[in-house]
Amino acid sequence: MTNNTPPLPRETMALADAIGRLPIEHQTELAPLLKAVLDSDAHRHRALNLVRDTLGQLRLDFKYLIFDLEATRRERDEYRRKAD
Repeated sequence: MTNNTPPLPRETMALADAIGRLPIEHQTELAPLLKAVLDSDAHRHRALNLVRDTLGQLRLDFKYLIFDLEATRRERDEYRRKAD
């Protein structure tokens, strides 16, 4: 596992261990299926991290927009006071 790879669920590790104890002909048959499950899990994990990062950036952008809107309103109100 790499540092970016999340730890495997206990059940998945148990499945991999059980497959490893099977006769070689069954291991050969099941190994590609287990790899597909692991790859799919890693893909979901990467996608979830991307969504989390994107939401974090969106929240930050939203805070900047609110700040800018409030500053614009203050400036507008100040110009109106000066115009009167």
